[in-house]
Amino acid sequence: LTVLNAGRRYLKAEDLSGKVFVTSGLGGMSGAQAKAAVIAGCVGIIAEVDEAALLKRHKQGWLMEISNNLDHCIARLREARKNKIALSLGYHGNVVDLWERLVHELDTTGELLVDLGSDQTSCHNPFNGGYYPVQLGFEEGKQLLSSSPGKFRTLVQESLKRHVAAINRLADKGMFFWDYGNAFLLEAQRAGADVAKKGANKTEFRYPSYVQHIMG
Repeated sequence: LTVLNAGRRYLKAEDLSGKVFVTSGLGGMSGAQAKAAVIAGCVGIIAEVDEAALLKRHKQGWLMEISNNLDHCIARLREARKNKIALSLGYHGNVVDLWERLVHELDTTGELLVDLGSDQTSCHNPFNGGYYPVQLGFEEGKQLLSSSPGKFRTLVQESLKRHVAAINRLADKGMFFWDYGNAFLLEAQRAGADVAKKGANKTEFRYPSYVQHIMG
């Protein structure tokens, strides 16, 4: 319902075939995102750092494909988008790499390859394993979290700034991004990322919350 209503509100589209939804998280509640994309008829690319979560969703049948190669992900995205095929593709890697690759595609080809975007990393708990920084692999991140939580926190905040910078670039070209109520925008703001709504007070963000703007 969130994906369908986002399409209706932001894209003015009842039919989401050929539209691309990019997000992250295939763990707890976020695991439903892959299935939601296919039910809605769009192309869903969902990043997840934990291979166990990807394999679980694939085994369930909620996730159609898995890849750890961004070149392959972009090729499949283009193919499914062109042929209007409903697809859920799990990218085994950090979502910041995926967002930055989409910016690279925009810069080099002029194509905006994503229509809808969100995030379901566990940003209510970003410094204790809920969000892994793009600078490190998953296992490296776990080791640093254990050995140097302060350094891990610094890397998370740097990663959040990169995360938002890529989203902002794509949103400026017409992608519609929303907050899934996971404290992503709040923690990004605390990290110093550019998420403030211009001309508004400090508690308002440039991107809407799914609760009021989409489900409401």
